[in-house]
Parts: sequence; structure tokens; C-alpha cells
Amino acid sequence: MTSRVRNEGVRVGDSPYTPPPTGGATGGTVEILQLFRSGLVLTKTEVAARTGLSRSTINQRIDSLLDTRLVTPSGAESTKGRPAESFAFNRTGGHLLVADIGATGMRVGLCDLSGTILAEVELTIPVTEGPDIVLGLVGDEFVRLLKGAAALPDSVVGIGISVPGPVDTASGQVVHPPIMTGWDQYDIPGWFSRGYDCPVIVDKDANAMAFGEQQVSHPEVRHLLMVKVGTGVGSGLISDGRLHRGADGAAGDIGHNYVSKPAYVRDEPECRCGNIGCLEAYAGGWAILRDLQALGVDADSVDDAVRLLRSGNRDAVRLARNASQLLGEAIAVTVNLFNPQVVVIGGQLAAADDYLFAGIKSAVYRRSLPLATRRIQIVGATQGKQAGIIGLALLVAQSVFSDLPLPMLRPTTADRVAS
Repeated sequence: MTSRVRNEGVRVGDSPYTPPPTGGATGGTVEILQLFRSGLVLTKTEVAARTGLSRSTINQRIDSLLDTRLVTPSGAESTKGRPAESFAFNRTGGHLLVADIGATGMRVGLCDLSGTILAEVELTIPVTEGPDIVLGLVGDEFVRLLKGAAALPDSVVGIGISVPGPVDTASGQVVHPPIMTGWDQYDIPGWFSRGYDCPVIVDKDANAMAFGEQQVSHPEVRHLLMVKVGTGVGSGLISDGRLHRGADGAAGDIGHNYVSKPAYVRDEPECRCGNIGCLEAYAGGWAILRDLQALGVDADSVDDAVRLLRSGNRDAVRLARNASQLLGEAIAVTVNLFNPQVVVIGGQLAAADDYLFAGIKSAVYRRSLPLATRRIQIVGATQGKQAGIIGLALLVAQSVFSDLPLPMLRPTTADRVAS
């Protein structure tokens, strides 16, 4: 197992402001909080102008937000010569913990309440080690990150975990994952609830990447398709600005769509899910690695395959080009069905974009409807390995702060020392 630690205070952007319903005894509380979460510093008069709520309601709601410590006074601004107190989101009043778990490694991070990454660590460990070992390692890193920030576990208001497999939205459990041996129906939220009194959000890794790329690199885009081509093939959908998971969390799993056998293939390959002829069994990193090894090429990992591609190895280039055509055809089906504005290609194999993008683009334009492609953009991911951890942090923040009851922040370590 290897690791790499960073502590850079990476800013991932402000959360979008989407006004929720304002009815009920606490109506407007979440709406006002979303204004402050978007990064604005506002007076009560400015809040009234933006929300249309009465002054008495705003007074009550801001008082309640001050009680939770989610909003804090932020100095004074002059209004017609008279000082008016302004307020801001208390982004440093607590922490979020996130872990983006992949097939062969993970990234674990500590974030402030806006989703800004304060510190992170990258670890190499196969997910096939099982949930007890992998989550135990995540838990150990959470403790180290909190200790490094002089923070206590009760400062954590939300935890986010992403995994390389299908996740049931309601339970946060992985359901029949092809590569996650021992994880089926494992209670991931329950594991973390032993040590933290906060919500635990579990999602598939491609969803986290999709949300991270959209929020940071394409915030104006309402319809986005993220395709992750790494060890496997996965995708995430952003529909009307929101992550689209479907009825149970299975939306967007194009890696296990059936592909008609290409002429150059003798026998349809068996996929890790147990079916025959899945897209991933042709175009996933593990499939390319399998074919390279069958040809006698010295390659032990997907990273080795990428290095061979970059060096111009003929076998690796041929396999990648074949994979790009199949990926493009599968993406074309999704483009016809979903009509995204932007298609983002990410994952380990996307690093060899010279051999993937041309084939993907040609297949998409050839097989998709003209109306669906006349304004489409097909681009590479910009957040790299951080896309998943960024998306997780923002998903957790969105979940924790977009509904009642809102969390009550505890005094910070500095406050406790002072008292």
C-alpha cells in the first residue's frame, strides 16, 4: 500500500443557489441558508430583496440560523450612512469527510462546510480486500486528517463515500457489485455511524465524478454525461442541473450494456458481472490489460497499459482504437436518449486521449441524431483524480444543508480552548 498526502486548501467552488419551498413554520430557513452558501455576504435588507420574505420572517429565520452557527455575523456595511449588520455562511464551523474508493486505490479528504478540500491523502489498495479492511483504512485516515486539523469527530456534519459499483440510493448499500468481493449488501452507512453522529452519503464513483466535473468545470451546463473509462466503464448523468440516479440508483451504467460482436472478435468475452459481451468486457481497462497479456505484452496494471499507449506500443494502440469505437457507439445511444449538452470523458484511460477521443467523437457524430449533436461538446475531464472527491464533498454539503432539520454546529476547538 502506498500513500501521498496533500494539504493545500483546494477551493472547489461555491454551492449553487436553488430556492426550496418556503411554506410552513420554518419556511424560508433553508432558502436563506442557500443564499449564504452560494458565497454571498448579505444584510437582512438584501436577503428580503432576494427572497421576497417579510422582514419579521427574515429576522426569525436568521436568528435560528445564528443559533445553529451555520450563519455568522460578518462585520457591517453602510446603508445610507447607517451601519447595517451583514451575515455569511460559517464555512469553517465544521467539517465534511469524504472517501472516493476505486478498484485499485482511493482518495480520502477533509473538507470545510462549503466543500473546499483542506487536506487529502491518496492510497493504493484493491477494493477486493473487502469492506472491513478498506473501510477500516478509510476510518484510520479520517482520524489522521481530523487530528492534523486539530478537529474533533463531533465537528463532522456529513460523510461521503463513493464506490466502483451499483449503489441502492435508499439504503446506501452496494448491490451485486461485479468487482467488489464481499461488499454485496454491506451496511456502509452503518459502519461509519459507529463513530460519527451525522448523515453518511454513499454513491457510485461515476456519479461523484459527474457532479464534481459539472459543478466546477461546467456550472452553467444543465445536462451532462460523464463517462469514466478506468479499470471498468461507468457513467453519471446530470439532468436539469441535478444528479440523476434513477428509481433505485442504477441510472447511467453503460458499461454493462450489450455490444454486438465486432467482426475482428472470435468469441464474445465474458464480463466480470457474469454476462457475455458487455461494453466493459471489450473497452474497460481490465479488458485491454487482459488482451495485452494474451498477446504476451508485459503489463500488470491499467497504468501499465496507459504507459504503453503513450509510448506508441502497436498492440496497445490497436486495442485502444478498437475500444474507442465501441465506447463511442455506446455513448451515441446515450446521447440519443438523454441529449446532453456536454459529454466528459475521464478515468485512467482518458489520459491516453490521443487514442480514445478521435474514435469516440467519430462514432458519436456518426450514430447520433443531428439534433442531439449540433451543439454537443465532447471534452476531457479537467479535475483529474480529484473529480470524485470534489463531487462527493459537494454532494454531502447539498444533502446536509438542503433540507430540515439543519445540523447544529458545535463550538470549534478554538472556541472550547477560549472558554
